[in-house]
Amino acid sequence: MIALLILTNGNFLSELGKRFNEGGPFFMSLILICFILALACIVLAFFNVKKNVSKSKKMTALASDISILGLVFGLLGSIIGMIMAFDAIEALGDVSQGMMASGLKVAFLTTVFGCVTFILPRIGIIILKTLQKA
Repeated sequence: MIALLILTNGNFLSELGKRFNEGGPFFMSLILICFILALACIVLAFFNVKKNVSKSKKMTALASDISILGLVFGLLGSIIGMIMAFDAIEALGDVSQGMMASGLKVAFLTTVFGCVTFILPRIGIIILKTLQKA
């Protein structure tokens, strides 16, 4: 019940949207697409776990691959963001610690979202594999 209140709170969603935009729309959109596709594959696998085990296993494997792709997009976005930040620092010369910390925070947002895209579907995959063995 408390988790539902937190998720429906406008502050949480606005903060999530703000972080999404800070991380850069291109890589964050790719990560979001991977997250949605991985969850869709897991839902389809859950629906087929009793009726069609082979389709359920295929959907589980696909969800695993898609979640790893989301993680890789997050790492790639972070690396590219770091390179861009270091290019900006090189062009400016002397940079304050606050500006450096701000740049690093933005660069790591894609990594965090990529990790969430990997971890949450992974929990569903573990549950599915347990159900498929039973």
